Amino acid sequence: MDTRKLKYFLAVVDHDGFNRAAEHLLIAQPSLSQTIAGLEKELGVPLFHRIGRRAVLSEAGKELVGPARLVMRDLDAAQAAVQSLRGIRSGKLDIITMPSPGIEPLTSMISAFTQRHPSVRLNVGAAFTPEEVIESVRSGSHEVGLAGSSTPVKVPGVEVLELERQPLILIVNPRADTFPSTHTAIQREELGGHRLIASQRGSLMRWLVDDALAHGVEVEIVVEVAHRTSILPLVLAGVGHAVMPSSWAPTAHKAGLRTLLVEPVNYLDVAVLSRKENLTPAAKAFLQVAASHTASTAGTRDCR
Repeated sequence: MDTRKLKYFLAVVDHDGFNRAAEHLLIAQPSLSQTIAGLEKELGVPLFHRIGRRAVLSEAGKELVGPARLVMRDLDAAQAAVQSLRGIRSGKLDIITMPSPGIEPLTSMISAFTQRHPSVRLNVGAAFTPEEVIESVRSGSHEVGLAGSSTPVKVPGVEVLELERQPLILIVNPRADTFPSTHTAIQREELGGHRLIASQRGSLMRWLVDDALAHGVEVEIVVEVAHRTSILPLVLAGVGHAVMPSSWAPTAHKAGLRTLLVEPVNYLDVAVLSRKENLTPAAKAFLQVAASHTASTAGTRDCR
């Protein structure tokens, strides 16, 4: 088994079939099929089930994905380690992030990183739960991950650097702003009688709304959204208020929206995750930026 075969195998996985994978690899589709067939022969098991024009991973194929990614990642790390003798002049870094940390602190960290290492290309993938981030880092799909959780993230076998704590805020619907103009914070009970745009169940923001409902605060969930990029436009359109982490406050303010701290305060704990060894120089450099960010962030980000 050679790394070329693993690279071709992962291309079929990542591009949902042989045709797109061949286009991505800039090779003929029959050549790709022949290579995968050779890999299956070496392993003695089918890696894909051919269903019409689709290629669906077999159970053996699913088991190979994680180890194959680690092999390719380690190969990248070995090549980058040699290149690092000349400094970080090129390469790429795969990052995966949840939505709120993907606004901040990721934006600030990417800005600092690209200024120091302008030739490194960053690929940022999306996750919606801490578990997705953890699995992606463990499997080698991404070298660095940003996760947000209601409690500090602790993962055996994964390096965790706590970045910051983001308090939950209310992004105020300008068409229903009945809160005192002098206030910078509200009590949770003051949400009563208001219409809210809510994230899906499982998020800290949705938990706060559901907890308020459970304690007799009469709020109305008017829209439930999976894609949080829709939230600010919906607030701007006057659909409702939204409970979000403070990372959204700067963007909300630039859009002319008001934000209020929700008391008692609940926090989203944000951390950066990575493997403990065999990191590429680009990943190590990014973690240095993350450490600098942590050192420069004193306490809670100002959300008012």
